[in-house]
Amino acid sequence: MSKQGTPTMGGLMFIGAVTVVLLTVGLPELAEGWWSGVMVLAFSMVFGAIGFVDDYAKVKKKRNTGLTAPQKFLLQVAAAIAFAVLLRYTGYLTPNLYIPFLNTYLILPWWVYMVFSAFAIVATVNAVNLTDGADGLAAGVTLPVAAFFAGLSAWGLYFWQKPEYGPLAIFSAGLFGALVGFLLYNFYPARVFMGDTGSLFLGGAVCGLAFALDVPLIILVVGVVYVAEALSDVIQVAYFKATHGKRFFRMAPLHHHFEMNGWSERKLFCVFGGITALFCILAFAGVAARFPII
Repeated sequence: MSKQGTPTMGGLMFIGAVTVVLLTVGLPELAEGWWSGVMVLAFSMVFGAIGFVDDYAKVKKKRNTGLTAPQKFLLQVAAAIAFAVLLRYTGYLTPNLYIPFLNTYLILPWWVYMVFSAFAIVATVNAVNLTDGADGLAAGVTLPVAAFFAGLSAWGLYFWQKPEYGPLAIFSAGLFGALVGFLLYNFYPARVFMGDTGSLFLGGAVCGLAFALDVPLIILVVGVVYVAEALSDVIQVAYFKATHGKRFFRMAPLHHHFEMNGWSERKLFCVFGGITALFCILAFAGVAARFPII
């Protein structure tokens, strides 16, 4: 099926929905001075705006890209560091890097943590962007991730007495609901694409929630599909160069390899989404000790 002519920038649909939910349902928390959700929303919107510039150039100006790769990289690094600094000085983030499943911390100097933050955020955001290559895939994979962060935020709010997690729970739940609605139009055969506007926003949201909850390494678990997609791209390029033209995968990133092996986009959605859901359940065990019932 040809996808030419399918509207893009559909990410604006769920960005708008999440914004409305946070600023209405979360109004009592905002009135009490808990701005964590707004910080994550603003951070996600910065990445969405970077994607919007590219989408706009492709749609309106008929160019392949709006920003050069170095420009996008520098903007993403700047946004990542600014967000980490903001979380640091508002008390949400500590230099004690929590290690899931081991229930221990790795204490890092702040400058090292900033470098780690920039790398982790930029890598994750672009990994989510790579995942957006089949109908419904990025939204379907991020759906259980949003549910995980909604559950974790609510857990911390009610059992760990963390009122600042309330807006994060609302943001996550709003994102979950918005993605369900978006999938009505984005599931195969897609009638609208989220574009870079949506995929970069989702990447920012995943990172923003993980860092605001001070469990950034959990991205490696809940984002197992993002990690696999990014690694497949890296492996493909490295193998191609090392073997002077041979390919490790039939095509990268990973979902294209499976497509070329006969998988339908519906099957990709179900399998990749199901794997993510299982790893999100596993992730709760990994952070359970971080948020004990007291």
